[in-house]
Amino acid sequence: MAKNLEVSFLLDFYGEMLTKKQHDFLVYYYDEDLSLSEIAENEGITRQGVRDAIKRAENQLFDMENRLGLAKRFTEMKKGLDEITQCAEAINDYNLNHSLSREINDNISKIKATADYLSQL
Repeated sequence: MAKNLEVSFLLDFYGEMLTKKQHDFLVYYYDEDLSLSEIAENEGITRQGVRDAIKRAENQLFDMENRLGLAKRFTEMKKGLDEITQCAEAINDYNLNHSLSREINDNISKIKATADYLSQL
């Protein structure tokens, strides 16, 4: 079974909405990189049972993302914050090279600090 690494990302957003068993199987498979056979042996079920549970859980994660879009929004906000940081650095570099204003430097520092803080949330 080919792994879709997007599932691991979605698991971070929606994992707590899955059943404990579904969550555990996805963590074993994606985060701990256990094979279907290893999970089946540890859980005392068939390999096919593990595969079916993982497929159902994956489908639920994709359905939640289609309905709620939290991962997509997060990704877009992260891109926006990165762009804000790059623009702030460009303004700061220009300002430093042309010795224009200390106030601009102070505000650039605030913008970068705020963008860094928001990207850590």
